[in-house]
Formats: sequence, structure tokens, C-alpha cells
Amino acid sequence: MNPIEILGARVVDPASGRDETTNLYIVDGRIDAIGTPSPGFTAAQTIDAQGLVLSPGLVDLSVALREPGYSRKGSIESETRAAAAGGVTSLCCPPLTRPVLDTPAVAELVLDRAQACGHARVFPIGALTRDLAGEQLAELVALRDAGCVAFGNGLTRLSSNRTLRRALEYAATFDLTIVFHSQDADLAEGGLAHEGAAASFLGLAGIPETAETVALARNLLLVEQAGVRAHFSQLTSARGAQMIGEAQARGLPVTADVAMYQLILTDEALHGFSSLYHVQPPLRTAADRDGLREAVKTGVISAIASHHQPHELDAKQAPFGETEPGISSVEILLPLALTLVQDGLLDLPTALARLTSGPARALSLSAGQLRVGAPADLVLFDPARSTVAGETWHSKGRNCPFLGHCLPGQVRHTFVGGRTTFSA
Repeated sequence: MNPIEILGARVVDPASGRDETTNLYIVDGRIDAIGTPSPGFTAAQTIDAQGLVLSPGLVDLSVALREPGYSRKGSIESETRAAAAGGVTSLCCPPLTRPVLDTPAVAELVLDRAQACGHARVFPIGALTRDLAGEQLAELVALRDAGCVAFGNGLTRLSSNRTLRRALEYAATFDLTIVFHSQDADLAEGGLAHEGAAASFLGLAGIPETAETVALARNLLLVEQAGVRAHFSQLTSARGAQMIGEAQARGLPVTADVAMYQLILTDEALHGFSSLYHVQPPLRTAADRDGLREAVKTGVISAIASHHQPHELDAKQAPFGETEPGISSVEILLPLALTLVQDGLLDLPTALARLTSGPARALSLSAGQLRVGAPADLVLFDPARSTVAGETWHSKGRNCPFLGHCLPGQVRHTFVGGRTTFSA
């Protein structure tokens, strides 16, 4: 690979605390030096980065690639290309594919196709149970050996608390990480929106906050008993964030993430019945949003993820309750995060920490930091320019409520292993 020098950027690396205007040098796909070039370095490409910010490539813990099985919604090619356009260089894909990502063969298929596309590094999350049915454990150790970095069952509940306990004990034996989506299926059954004033006014069946907190309390107790490492994904309530903070204070090995859109939207967005705001778990109240923001600021929630779920057009063209939940947003993850910086809710290093080193540490991924000798997985962006969401769009899914919005920041270059995977 040609040596590259990036000159005069504001280099922000939350993992090391670096925040300075300096230069970065890439040789053979790796970071060769920061500040002063190595002796004999000769650049084949020079990027003038005056006024730009250079940080580790973003790490997104939940990007549905829809392949295999759901090609009408997306593909590994389209969705990793969209991720690169958003500055994402490493991503985790959930196991809800067809067939389910519950065998080494499916994991290897995903990894082989992702490597062939080359737009981003892909880390599969394997199914905790066979076919995500909640009954028999999947081949967890074989899946780990095939490249899966964690295991979860999504919003599908296990057949019993006994089964869940045994699964966690088995995972602890092999030091595997479990990803929880905490929502009690009985309390959430039939619900479409947060149980509150907006749902009542609109006549939509509600999902109470306790659907999250009851499941979260059970899961935390079982995690404590089993001694397993756990990551709590897609928190939606202030009370849930508080419970995670209390568990961390007790020394439990737990981390958490929040969907980017939960830090911006509330259930008030449902007025008008737009299916673009139909998500599971649901958008909650302004008080919940404020609580989640505070947890992100303090680090109780150490990761912000897109929870990217692309859909074909027909999936969102029906009465609200008959549409499929989910938002396509991975390629505007960074501009959406910069709205929090613009509004004074987070400073830039903290926002980048929740998009890089925080998620990488949560699932022990080899990503999210600028270190000499490490792969040159980088994003270079212009904080002074803006992005019109949807003006260019690489995802197959256009189910995004932010389309047409003018958002702060613009990704200029994305590098994976020193290769340019996106350039504006």
C-alpha cells in the first residue's frame, strides 16, 4: 500500500486522551507514526487536513446487514458501504438472518462476504439459542472459533428463567460475552409505543417502562449469579440506565449501549402516525431521553450505536401497527452524534469516546484507538460543514426519519487498514 500522510488535523483519540493538532503517517495499512514521521518516510499521498478532525474509525455495535436471507432489505455490500460513508470502520451484526446466525457456516459466510466487499470490518454476534427459538443452546464455542464476538437472542425470550440461567453459566465457563435486549415479552405483548400520554392520545397499545426494567432486573441478578460478562443493548429508559449504573457500582462486569435515535427522539414524534418512528423497543419520554443522555455523559452507557435496521419500501407502507419496526441510519451516525455536541450536551472527545473506544471495550474488539502499529482504521471529518441526510444514500433502506435534515459535520475520508473505503 502507498504511504499516506495526513497533515494538520485535530487528532482526537479518546482511548489515549490525545487531543491535539498534529500529523499522522500510514505505512503498509498501519499507523506508522503520530506527530513526526519515521526516518526515511516518503509519502505517496498527502492529505491536507487543516480544520478537519481525525479520529479512530467509528465502532457500531448493531448494524443489521440483512444477509443472508433478506436481500430485499439490504446486503453486506450495501450496508457496509453505507457504514463506511458514515465513518464506521468496525461493526457488529446481529444474528437475525435467514438462516439464523447459529452455525459456523453462516458466520463464515458473513465474514467471507464482508472481507470480499472490504468496506468495513465485521464482527458477527452469534445466536444464543438455535434458530433464536429460546430453547436449545447454539454451538457457542464453535461460533466463537468461527469469529463471533458475543452471543444474544435479540428480543426473543428464552423458554424459561432456568434455561437462561444455564445458558449464562455455560457462557461464563468459556468467558463468552452475552448481549441482552431487555424487554419482558408478556408486559410488551401487543404494544406499539411507550405506554404514556402520546400512546393514549393516539390510541396505540402501550409498552410500559417496566417491560424493560423488570427484564433488566432479572437479567442483572442472573448475570451476578453466573459471573458472566454481559452487555445490555438498546436501553430506552432513565430507570434502566440507573439500574445499570448501580450494577456497575457493585462491580458487575456489565456495559450498555443506547440507540442514537433514542438520544434525539421521544414518543411525541409519533403524532402523525409516521411508521418511520416505529421502533422496538419504543421511543420513550423526554425525561427518559434526558436520563439516557446523562448516562452517556457520565459513561454509565459507554457506547452509542445506530441499531441500523434497513427495510424495503413496502415494510413501512401500512397502518402504523402493521409496519416493521426499525430505522436505517448507520451512514449518518456521526452527524447525528455531532448534533449532541452542537447542542452542548456532550463535548467532542466524549461523543467520539462513545462511538469508538467505548463500544470497542464493551465487546473486547481490536478497534477504536489510534496506536502506532495498529491498523489504520480512521475517519477524517469536517466539523464546520454539514450533511444533508439522504442527499447521497448507500443503504438499501430509506426508512429514516432524518432524511432531508441538515446535520452538522461531514465525513471526508474513511480508511480501513489504510485503504480509502469512502471519500467525499
